[in-house]
Amino acid sequence: MPPDPRYAPLFQPLRIGPVTAPNRFWQVPHCSGMGNQHPATLAAMRGVKAEGGWGVVNSEYCSIHPSSDDTPAPYCSLWDEGDTANMAAMADAVHAHGALAGVELWHGGGRSANVLSRAAALGPESILAETGPWQSQRMDRKDIKDLRDWHRAAALRAKAADFDIVYVYAAHTYLLAQFLDPALNRRADDHGRDFDARTRLIRDLVSDTRDAVGDRAAIAIRIEVTDEDGTGSAARAEFLGRIAPLVDVFDVTIPDYGVEMGPSRFVKEAALESHIAHVRSATGKPVVSVGRFTSPDTMLSQLRRGILDFIGAARPSIADPFLPAKIRDGRLDDIRECIGCNICYAHDGLGAPIRCTQNPTMGEEWRQGWHPDRVPALIGTADPVLIVGAGPAGLEAAVTLGQRGIPVVLAEAGEPGGRVTREARLPGLAEWGRVIDWRLTQIAKLPQVTLYPGSRMTPDDIRDTGLSHVMIATGSLWRADGRGRSHPGGVPCFADPRTLTPDHILDGTRPPGGPIVIFDDEGYHIAAGLADLLAAEGHDVAYVSPAGSVASWTSYTVEQSRLQARLIDRNVTLRLGQIVSALGPGTATLACAHTGRETIIPCTTLIPVTSREPQDALYLALQDRGLTTLSRIGDARAPGLIAHAIHDAHGVARAHLTPAPPPRRERPVLPRR
Repeated sequence: MPPDPRYAPLFQPLRIGPVTAPNRFWQVPHCSGMGNQHPATLAAMRGVKAEGGWGVVNSEYCSIHPSSDDTPAPYCSLWDEGDTANMAAMADAVHAHGALAGVELWHGGGRSANVLSRAAALGPESILAETGPWQSQRMDRKDIKDLRDWHRAAALRAKAADFDIVYVYAAHTYLLAQFLDPALNRRADDHGRDFDARTRLIRDLVSDTRDAVGDRAAIAIRIEVTDEDGTGSAARAEFLGRIAPLVDVFDVTIPDYGVEMGPSRFVKEAALESHIAHVRSATGKPVVSVGRFTSPDTMLSQLRRGILDFIGAARPSIADPFLPAKIRDGRLDDIRECIGCNICYAHDGLGAPIRCTQNPTMGEEWRQGWHPDRVPALIGTADPVLIVGAGPAGLEAAVTLGQRGIPVVLAEAGEPGGRVTREARLPGLAEWGRVIDWRLTQIAKLPQVTLYPGSRMTPDDIRDTGLSHVMIATGSLWRADGRGRSHPGGVPCFADPRTLTPDHILDGTRPPGGPIVIFDDEGYHIAAGLADLLAAEGHDVAYVSPAGSVASWTSYTVEQSRLQARLIDRNVTLRLGQIVSALGPGTATLACAHTGRETIIPCTTLIPVTSREPQDALYLALQDRGLTTLSRIGDARAPGLIAHAIHDAHGVARAHLTPAPPPRRERPVLPRR
């Protein structure tokens, strides 16, 4: 399709200081889980984004000194010449596609636990580290001078690594934000006695950075438009205007990370607009901000109305590194829209390279050589592949095989969607349906893929097709017997007419009335979502979990606090640190997860959310049927996240008839003695 002229403003170049951005797509600094431990992985991932049309591609937070050590979270660093070489690889990968490369210089201050470097953390005051029971040292004059020297040295290394944009990072409760925060900065000196004093360090670092990079690189600042408590917007606006002569672009945000990084369950597109719309007029300089922008029309509106000069994105650039190119080329229905699940961010928090539910190639660009917009075509012809099951894994396998030129017959017992269709029925999760919508859209474009809904397959049915390549993607179902972490062998008395599974509820079954007990032994979002759903419908719900918080794993996806608040607002009874150990007549017995002390509560319906049963009976029945290839994929192999199912299916489909080499690893290798 030809480019749509409506979107031409998104592709206009814009000068920022001494450099010119080729378009208005700005991948803001975002964590990658790669950092200084996986520099080749990082360079390849950022390079693919530049290839996909992002005009500016930034690093994640980049430490300037060992006193800013975020281990176990992976981060970039510019401590020495070795780091300079590694970061230069990223800049080179971005430049190879005509984009600008940016680096975000970072000091964590009191938030840095420094568990690897063992250096004393620094701060305007002595405060507790975020992840440890020890504190930072209060910075004296020498410490402040040292910080300025370290920051300048890192800026010079960034210049040597050929970065085009160098950030001063004054947001997200790190060191410079700590100096700005009147609650954390109670110094009585010229770095803390009033607002002007609290801004001094930032002003000095901006000036130092400008001096260091000269006319080689643009200066960006990432900063919040209010104080941490949401006040002080007028003073902040005045400050931004005051430093504008030294700053080439303002990357602005708000203190509430749960909104900036908000999951789609709670936060929708362009959520920051009302907070940051004044910055352009206050500074007279280009402005970038985020909003989980997936709609080209929303992006265009931000530019036309003068809200932003650059469309900032982290998660949309992860879900589709080729989003700008697809807008440019008129391929809007090919855009993999971010679903706001925050699985990307979760894995950085787990100390691993990020991945994406929508984009299975994220993090695999270097490790496995996967490209987000291309799969290797099969040389020659191939016999058709039968895929049984059109949930997320089956659909992903069908798309990938079809794009390789391999004929596919896709049989689904009901309607396409599988678990995604079910989970998207939970409050706030409608955008998760994009996982299915995108894949069905692609299948409609692939004449070699034929979808047969309403086609339940038996082993004999498969034999009768005459097809000898079979992939089983029949998913999984929630267990009713209580097997999980707390009860590995299950609970016999859960075999009771009162027990319903999450699948029953998501498929429309409702308890007859009375108190509902939801036992969350998994810790992700399903149990909390069910409690939210049923309580909103007027049911009396008790949520029980051995964890100390609701949906404890969702702390990684920035949902936990809001989920717990939602259940409190719904008047759900929270029974934390408890395990459902038995059912009695009209009751459930809870055991304290720590003492074993028992409590009996009323229960007319039990919904155990404990573990899932892979639906692999068809796969097992086909193992001795003489098929040429047979594989199970997704939840039918190993139930997990939707992202796991899609990644597994994508890998199996890529390797069909062309086995891939083992993934590459980045690791130190010591010389043999």
